Formats: sequence, C-alpha cells, structure tokens
Amino acid sequence: MIKYKLICKDCETTFDSWFSSSKEYEKLKKKKFLNCYFCNSLNVCKGLMSPSVSISKNNLRDIDSSGEKYREIKKIIYKYQKFIQKNFEYVGENFAYEARSLYYKDKKKAKGIYGTATKKDLNELKEEGIKAEILPWIKNTTN
Repeated sequence: MIKYKLICKDCETTFDSWFSSSKEYEKLKKKKFLNCYFCNSLNVCKGLMSPSVSISKNNLRDIDSSGEKYREIKKIIYKYQKFIQKNFEYVGENFAYEARSLYYKDKKKAKGIYGTATKKDLNELKEEGIKAEILPWIKNTTN
C-alpha cells in the first residue's frame, strides 16, 4: 500500500488517499476515477510528499504542546481574536455573501466583518478583487 497526498487544481483542497501501488494510482487517474471529495473535480494530481519517518519517544518530548512557546503563540492569537471580536461584525457562514455585499453595494459601512468561508469562496472573492484573509482561530477552552 502507498499513500499519496493529492491536490485538487480547481479548489486547491489537499487530501490523502491510499493505493495498492503507484501503477494503481496511474490506472485510476487515466480512467478518471480520481476526484476531489470537496468539489468533485477530476482535476486532481499528486502533491509533494515526504517519506514517512517514525519518531522515537525521546523526540516526542521536543514536541510539547503545553510548552512555553505554544502558550505564548496561543496568547497572541487570543489577543488578536479579542481585537477582531471587538472591532468587526461576526457574520458566520455568510462571510462570502456579506463580503460581496460590502464590496459592491455598501462600501461606506463603518465596521469590517469576520466569519467562516470555504477555500472555494475565498478564491472566488480574490478573483473578484475582494480582500479576505485566513486567520488562525482557537476556541478558548481554559478549564
């Protein structure tokens, strides 16, 4: 068995898939049996892959998510999130619609917006000249 990282050239979604061999991948690609799970496009190709390397238990200590650097980065992200929540209007899943509305109709609206959007939506907004950025968002789960 071999695992490939696949990329949809239409919506830029990346995903992994297993094949019995590299020949099997080529066979399925040629017969157009490979498609993007997100947008159903047949425009899928192999992406850059690195070999699978096992990590010893000693190396795992270096990847400590409760470490000081992790807490520091998390703190900075929370600070930005508070700023965004205070100064921007949350529009939820209607982000793409609201961004277009602001861009084409309501340019004088005082408050910016934030919400969720798909990669496809973000690509379409970019093509239309509408600026939108992906920001890291962490749920505050302090117990």
